[in-house]
Amino acid sequence: MQEPVKALDLEYEEWVSLVTERFGESRFRADQICQWMYDRKTFQIHSMTNLSKELRERLAYELMIAPPLLIREQTSRDGTRKFLWQMEDGERIESVLMDHGNYSTACLSSQAGCPLNCSFCATGQAGFRRNLTVGEIVGQFLAIEWRTKETVSNVVFMGMGEPLLNEDAVMKSIRILHHPKMRNLGARHITISTSGIVPGIRNLADSGLPIRLSVSVHAPNDQLRTKLMPVNRRYPLAQLIEALRYYQDKTGERLTLEYVMIDGVNDDPSLAYELAALFSGMSAYVNLIPYNATESLYGRSPQERIKEFGAALAACNLEYEVRREKGSDIDAACGQLRNRTTM
Repeated sequence: MQEPVKALDLEYEEWVSLVTERFGESRFRADQICQWMYDRKTFQIHSMTNLSKELRERLAYELMIAPPLLIREQTSRDGTRKFLWQMEDGERIESVLMDHGNYSTACLSSQAGCPLNCSFCATGQAGFRRNLTVGEIVGQFLAIEWRTKETVSNVVFMGMGEPLLNEDAVMKSIRILHHPKMRNLGARHITISTSGIVPGIRNLADSGLPIRLSVSVHAPNDQLRTKLMPVNRRYPLAQLIEALRYYQDKTGERLTLEYVMIDGVNDDPSLAYELAALFSGMSAYVNLIPYNATESLYGRSPQERIKEFGAALAACNLEYEVRREKGSDIDAACGQLRNRTTM
């Protein structure tokens, strides 16, 4: 007996092959099923009323549509919503929906935990369990839209895990969400955030999809960056810069540089001049992120220190902004996922 097909793992052409070859139906049935799932957020086969009763019965037996199970939802004072999901095997992850007024952004996880062990990040401190499947990534997005009854405008892969260490699943999930017969989310509304996985950056440059790229830098020299981000031992800054120049040459896209402001660690204005020199000649802007509390020993840079750091960047003609904090009161801000809720 064949295993049920996991519906959320399938790209559009896989749907076409499934309905025509396995079920002997016309290809337009693939369009209908995808419309039910991705447009109407209907996950019960028997509710797909424009399919024949016979086809619905067979699909119900041979197809599994399994968005993640909601365990807990929290809402921040600023309207940010955090979701704790349970996967089919019992593993739990978190994702976040940020309200920006006239649009919203879903922050998705790509791994259960994270293997990179950045010293300032609660997710890394919690350890690594496994990669998420394509369907588990796509399922987060669909479940958020179904739960909130909102049309989500943007997706950022900035939740739990390093997206480019689960590259195949992440890229397939993006193709699914982007496809016009599925969720039809514009590629420019999708951002991958990476700690600097060099092969993945090069592959993204070659993918042909105009996805936005955000890079966690957090220090402008190898000594300090390795202290904060052990991944720097494998992909030091020279290799990272080379890959980012390749990405920019191929895509023409401006880079977003993420820089968390940690009191007395990486916030000296002299480091801002180093950062500007490091990215000289590249099109980039810097997101200065006030450090969000975790169980680590670090503290947040004072507001005046952040202003001084930003002024130094501006003096070097490197554009920056201070990220507006969202969801920190429910541990939904940058670096806080899986800090308290899931453990």
